[in-house]
Amino acid sequence: MTSSLPQPSDEALAHSVRLCELIRRNISAQGGWIPFSHFMELALYAPGLGYYTAGSNKFGKDGDFITAPELSSLFGRTLARQLIEIMHASTPHILELGAGSGKLALDILGELERLGVLPEQYSILEVSADLRERQQTLIHEKLPHLVQRVHWLDALPDRISGAVIGNEVLDALPVHLLHWKSLNSEISSPFPALHLEERNQVILERGVSLDNERFMWQDRLPENPQLFEPAQKLIVPHDYLSEISLAARGLISSLSDRLDAGALLFIDYGFGAREYYHPQRASGTLMCHYRHHAHDDPFFLPGLQDITAHVDFTAIAEAAIDHGAHFLGYTSQAHFLLNNGVVNYLNEVSPNNVSAYAPLSTQFQKLTSPSEMGELFKVIALGKGLEKPLTGFLRGDLSRLL
Repeated sequence: MTSSLPQPSDEALAHSVRLCELIRRNISAQGGWIPFSHFMELALYAPGLGYYTAGSNKFGKDGDFITAPELSSLFGRTLARQLIEIMHASTPHILELGAGSGKLALDILGELERLGVLPEQYSILEVSADLRERQQTLIHEKLPHLVQRVHWLDALPDRISGAVIGNEVLDALPVHLLHWKSLNSEISSPFPALHLEERNQVILERGVSLDNERFMWQDRLPENPQLFEPAQKLIVPHDYLSEISLAARGLISSLSDRLDAGALLFIDYGFGAREYYHPQRASGTLMCHYRHHAHDDPFFLPGLQDITAHVDFTAIAEAAIDHGAHFLGYTSQAHFLLNNGVVNYLNEVSPNNVSAYAPLSTQFQKLTSPSEMGELFKVIALGKGLEKPLTGFLRGDLSRLL
């Protein structure tokens, strides 16, 4: 399948070769095998070489995929309405995680300024030096008078109050691949927790090894005790492959621990656990994105493509609740935007002005249509100290699916 994908330039190919060498050295240093989570972490975040830390264009029509903020300012402007409620009930601060090109921050700040409710501080936690530079350039060019309100962080603050937002952040965090196999005499686990006699199953972790310098899949018995409990809880058929993201759970736990008052708001594609681990989803959700082509080979040109997995929103909610946060809502992106008045922004332009209204209407449809982003993308809110329900979740409640 990947043979039909666009070919990279010589410079891009050389970049991927350098990253592959780094990954091979890591595999050799670990005895010839690394968990897929480590491979994914290196492929996406290795300093200067990973997909998100190097300088290639990732967003928009000239990149590999289009996010909602890149698609339309309707998204950020509408999201700003929800952030106002959160700030009024806590602190007028916003923290954005993984701000991409900076377009979402630009739209949010522009709308909040128009409404006269600018935050005292807009912080961005960005691990990529290249993306941070692009974000800074965009804010300086488009909102130079607001530059003093925007701050870039290298790590999570010790305490958080206000609104925390993450758009398509959780799906890009490393995941562990697990393989539920029929129990047989050839597999003997030193970890009784992974030997599920009553189900005639054993749980293996899928990792990456080398075959003549080529990356190859290899299943081994997991050695990470943190995987045992969530893996045990899942009842799936034999020969079933799926993901568990300890990194996503860890991020939500850390944010919940630090949150004094306010809300965590995450927008991403995914499902509740029952749908995520449905018996028919036997190959998992791992997906790669390269120049607007989606495929399932993470070994294709590491460093030049995005690698993602859908979000288990049940695990996200449980991690927050276990660390003192409250569940505030879970709905589709379509309902969230409609509840917060996205139609009002569409109505700012007269349908008689076809040249202006037609593209805006197309953007609206892509953001809200069930066949586009409207249903696959979900919004979850978790927080502390908020007494009133958030407007974005008043209709279209999907919490029964968690």
